[in-house]
Amino acid sequence: MKKVDPVVDEAIETLNMKDGPSRRRLLSGAGLFSATAAASALIAACSSSSSSTAGVAKQAAGNFPSTPKWKFTFVNHVTDNSFFTPTQYGFQDAAALLGLPTPAWTGALSTQSTVPTMLSAFQAAVTAGSPGIATTVVSATSFTTPINNALSSGIPVVTYNANGSPANPTNGLAYVGQELLISGQEVGKRLASLMKSGDTAVGFIAQPGALNIQPRLDGATQALEAAGIKVMFGNKGVDTGASATQEAQVLPQFLQSHGSSIQGCFAVAGGDTALLGTSLAKYNLVGKVHAGGFDLEPQTLTAVNAGQLDFTVDQSPYQQGFLPTLYLYLFQLSGGLVSPPTTDTGLKFVTKGNVSPYLSTPSRFEGSTSAQKYIKHSGAISV
Repeated sequence: MKKVDPVVDEAIETLNMKDGPSRRRLLSGAGLFSATAAASALIAACSSSSSSTAGVAKQAAGNFPSTPKWKFTFVNHVTDNSFFTPTQYGFQDAAALLGLPTPAWTGALSTQSTVPTMLSAFQAAVTAGSPGIATTVVSATSFTTPINNALSSGIPVVTYNANGSPANPTNGLAYVGQELLISGQEVGKRLASLMKSGDTAVGFIAQPGALNIQPRLDGATQALEAAGIKVMFGNKGVDTGASATQEAQVLPQFLQSHGSSIQGCFAVAGGDTALLGTSLAKYNLVGKVHAGGFDLEPQTLTAVNAGQLDFTVDQSPYQQGFLPTLYLYLFQLSGGLVSPPTTDTGLKFVTKGNVSPYLSTPSRFEGSTSAQKYIKHSGAISV
């Protein structure tokens, strides 16, 4: 069908008209003038509507004018521990994406008295009117009143990494982190699957009673004993001490003295786990003593790849910084209507079979580099 009028043809294309009564009426010679006028009006209306809609979307979506630049506060139980390097990258990145100042990083050093120092830092944040606090809760009762006081003052509080005891979780708005007792149970089950009933295992713990790691030791002991494995010292474990210097002395010395009488061992924190592989290798125990632990220190990943450790556990410390920042932001942005959700950051076993990407891909997400870069995923996704 020949073109009758450019404006009419443009309208047909713009409105995606099919060949039918509407098209034939527009093209009829008797109605050409009116058709041309109508077509011009329709094109103008569509263009105006499209521009107006685009303008509204551009102006409204994600654009919250006059939003305060909230500077949140993290109160941690050991601010100089390398495990929390990706946690700090996580809250830095979340704040940058949201246009916020980097949250304050406060709490206790490994050389300080942990709970009193944390409570002092927590109270300082409340007194200063912090718009939101994220804290680890490593004591069953010490944080209950301070958190209540903060909430009563209108300051939202979320917890991460540790949330009080499994039987008595703390009173923050939500918890972001691993389910610690369950993670210990899963580690115990995995270690038991490599051993046989009647064998002996031992656990290493840097701070007995600390609620970021004690539930893991409890859970692992439960699972091992249920499988018929004898657990040396039960859920008390071997106290390796809070400092890296103590750990580096106590753990190897214990394996040197008792390595011949155990068939399995595990650690419930990153520092001790990082020492396990090299210590087992040093005393010729690799292949004789099955071993596993937690976290992704470079020394740990190397030991897994070398077969010195059977496994370690990834609990995503990056998310433990990123998500509390996002949740506190949404709470403040919505006037409290968007409540923070409790979030399990996972339990992923890293073994010789899947450790390669961790070693070949340095990232902020695991704390192996500070470089900000996009990592393209390829291949099948394992769970």
